[in-house]
Amino acid sequence: MKSKSLISIQIKKWRAKRGLTQDTLSKRADIPFTTLSKIESDVIKTPSINTLIKIAKGLSVSLDDLVKISSF
Repeated sequence: MKSKSLISIQIKKWRAKRGLTQDTLSKRADIPFTTLSKIESDVIKTPSINTLIKIAKGLSVSLDDLVKISSF
């Protein structure tokens, strides 16, 4: 069984903490819903830095907080 990437786990955790659906976050982050879905399901394992910045903004967290393990 493959383990999920850290970024997919962190995005899901932050999204749940904020009470956002994938659809809502994708709109807030101004990225396609399918892109967010693929990142969270680990189809896209290494999203671009620009995409991560948009997701962090959509979650109202810093990029640093989004990617660090000790956020939770």
